[in-house]
Amino acid sequence: MNASEKQELLQTAMRVREHIIRLATDGGCFIGASLSCADLIVYLYRRILNIAPDRVDDPDRDYFLLSKGHDVPAVYGTFAELGYIDGARLGNHLRTNDSIYWHPNRNIPGVEFHSGSLGHLLSVGIGVALDIKLRKAANRVFVMLGDGELNEGSIWEGCLVAGAHKLDNLVVVVDRNGFQANMRTEELIPLEPLEEKFASFGWAVRRIDGHSFDAMDEVFSDLPLEKRRPSMIIADTVRGKGLPSIEARADRWFVNFTAEEVDMLLDELHGIGNAALTSDTLHVR
Repeated sequence: MNASEKQELLQTAMRVREHIIRLATDGGCFIGASLSCADLIVYLYRRILNIAPDRVDDPDRDYFLLSKGHDVPAVYGTFAELGYIDGARLGNHLRTNDSIYWHPNRNIPGVEFHSGSLGHLLSVGIGVALDIKLRKAANRVFVMLGDGELNEGSIWEGCLVAGAHKLDNLVVVVDRNGFQANMRTEELIPLEPLEEKFASFGWAVRRIDGHSFDAMDEVFSDLPLEKRRPSMIIADTVRGKGLPSIEARADRWFVNFTAEEVDMLLDELHGIGNAALTSDTLHVR
């Protein structure tokens, strides 16, 4: 990845974060985890996934499944930037005249499968990956999980099945921001050591900085991580990344800001805000 390509990724991720922040009003959204996975989703769609706005139904496409569906603002923002949807549609968020709301919906071009209840889409991805293997096709399946979602038993059942079937066309990315809803994961049900746990289920595992495009390039350009093993990439991220006033805060999970607060956050994103913004001046509804 050259400097120009990296700069393009950084600029796209910044614009996606702007979209996420604007979706955090008039009903709100799950802003913290949407911001934590924004870099990963931008990178995948710009550099890795074999898919494009004009061929969302191409039988040879790669599949991306957002299992942590409440973070769909990061996907909506990416779709708006890359031409899957008209960016003006984001203004329809939570309105009855459109299908843009708190979770993915297949009425949105590019969304492969709806999600809401956590723990489901790894199993869906395994089914798609098995079908691809049976057809001897070259598609790949990417599933993004939340770290809090790892408390679902269906995730570990799925990991056993994927390992048993040696699905090296399956790539799972864990957005490891350290929170489940309004509590730190290690204070609720400790997850670590994740690398060893996934490896014991038959997966090839790597751990990266989920905000470093260089780190992403190094690991995603070498897929599958191992032949005859599904790939697990644990991406360490920061909840609320880009907004110091809400970064790594348990109470900035779901938010519904006023229009004035949104403007303040956009300024903060671009380094224009003031120190007062880092206090408790922002409301949560």
